[in-house]
Amino acid sequence: MNNYFDSEVFTKLDFNTTKIKKGEYDNCTFTNCNFENVHASNIQFIECEFIDCNFSNAIVTNAAFKEVFFINCKMIGVKFNECDPFLLQFSFKECQLNFSSFYKLKMQNTKFVNCNLQEVDFTETDVTNSLFDNCDLQKAIFENTILEKSDFKTAAGFLINPDSNRLKKAKFSKENIIGLLQQYNIIVE
Repeated sequence: MNNYFDSEVFTKLDFNTTKIKKGEYDNCTFTNCNFENVHASNIQFIECEFIDCNFSNAIVTNAAFKEVFFINCKMIGVKFNECDPFLLQFSFKECQLNFSSFYKLKMQNTKFVNCNLQEVDFTETDVTNSLFDNCDLQKAIFENTILEKSDFKTAAGFLINPDSNRLKKAKFSKENIIGLLQQYNIIVE
């Protein structure tokens, strides 16, 4: 039997010691909670906020994230590509997402604001019309990625090959355009 939680607030819970209950969490807020290495599989999070939480290496197989906001969360090594893709929608602000994977997900209109996205896998991901505001994308993987209409004007550290990604109407600044030219061995001074 699945549990249903509506508009509840969860604060300072360590889900390694207090097991998270399977079910649906609707309009709930999680603050200072620890999900590190936790099996959060088959749980539905709908219109939830996660603030100052640690999600590092959490297992999210078939977990649903629908209109979910992550604020100042540590989310290192999370395989979002294993979550439920149906109605997937989330935003990230001031999050550490290093070594995470969004492989093959459709996550159009996603906002990444002040996030660390080092070595994140965006291979075959659709991030059309997404925002990468003041994000560090060093060693992030973009291969057959749909980046159309996405905003990289304040992003840094990325290397994106225009020949192997879809970039129509994507936005870049004069300062970071080198991230599109490096594979051509062009010197910009």
